[in-house]
Amino acid sequence: MSGALHHLAIVDWLALFAFFTCWAGYGWFSEHSRWASGGLINSTREFRLEWAYRMLAREVRVTDSTLIGNLVNSVTFYANTTIYIIAGLVAALGAADKLLNFTSDLALSGAGNRELLEIKLMLVLASFVYAYFKFTWSLRQFNLLSILVGAAPLGERGDAGIEGYARRLAGANNLAGDDFNRGIRAYYFGLAASGWLLSPLLLSILAVLILLVLYRRDYRSAALGILRRQP
Repeated sequence: MSGALHHLAIVDWLALFAFFTCWAGYGWFSEHSRWASGGLINSTREFRLEWAYRMLAREVRVTDSTLIGNLVNSVTFYANTTIYIIAGLVAALGAADKLLNFTSDLALSGAGNRELLEIKLMLVLASFVYAYFKFTWSLRQFNLLSILVGAAPLGERGDAGIEGYARRLAGANNLAGDDFNRGIRAYYFGLAASGWLLSPLLLSILAVLILLVLYRRDYRSAALGILRRQP
């Protein structure tokens, strides 16, 4: 596999640079930059904290358990789906010759030889493996959140110990939600990585398009407007 790297042209390396720059750059922008606080991801944090306060004030927490169960089911769905995608990609690696014959008939054929095709498939595979690890870690953290809910005390905001416990609940919820978002982001860029099978230029174009789609949804969407709307 390492010898196949010599088959990569300059345009392939430039496309890979654009791909990883868009992925890693947007991850930093949406989570750690000074503009991150205005996005959809960070706007949900204050609502998670408010949820924690209200849950601690409720004696019956059936609603909260149901909501956490819905979150767990969503993450589980994506984790299970990712397993099937990974299995399909591994199978495609085993049938690289047939896939190479298929792509050779396309107008944008750029798969190259078998070794080069395997490298391109490995990029797609690595994207979804990364997504799988993020989804499963998010699932574990949501399970930890359910444990915290089960052990939560009863009290109003301002009571001794309630403030700290509410922030602990919201923190666990935030960590699980952030990893779920990273998994979803890996899905998007995994789709962009599949464009490399046809053309390095298509990989770059799709990476930029995914970047624009993510930015619009996180910073210019109607959903963000609803969250930030003052009552």
